[in-house]
Amino acid sequence: MRTLVLIKPDGVMRQKIGDIITRFENKGVTLIGLKLISVNKEAAEKHYAVHKGKPFYDSLITYIMSGPVVAMVLEGKDVIDITRKLVGATNGAKAEPGTIRGDFSSGIDFNLIHASDSIETAQYEIPIFFKESELIKYERADKNWL
Repeated sequence: MRTLVLIKPDGVMRQKIGDIITRFENKGVTLIGLKLISVNKEAAEKHYAVHKGKPFYDSLITYIMSGPVVAMVLEGKDVIDITRKLVGATNGAKAEPGTIRGDFSSGIDFNLIHASDSIETAQYEIPIFFKESELIKYERADKNWL
């Protein structure tokens, strides 16, 4: 199972990349794709298509294009559920301490990170940012202990 994670411009600009990736690695999921990108309008609109027509749609597009983004693909058993728990509630003010948003975000506008919420969403989102040839399959050295 795979999932897409984006460290949004505020997370990159605040230099939280290492802190965030470390949480996923420590939990035992496998990082199989990673890159620093500038999200273009076409990718932004495709990624947020589910929100088209909502009052906050334009601000989402502007926000994701406002600075560099770290895109990554994580793989592992139950990776979507694990990732969503680590990320925390969308609104950082309501996210539990110990989650990424609970520790690093205090609101909903700048909430540092995006993570796919289902297998279907991950299957839709990953190809927006990654070609299959950019994803590297390997086994973690500690896989038998996780």
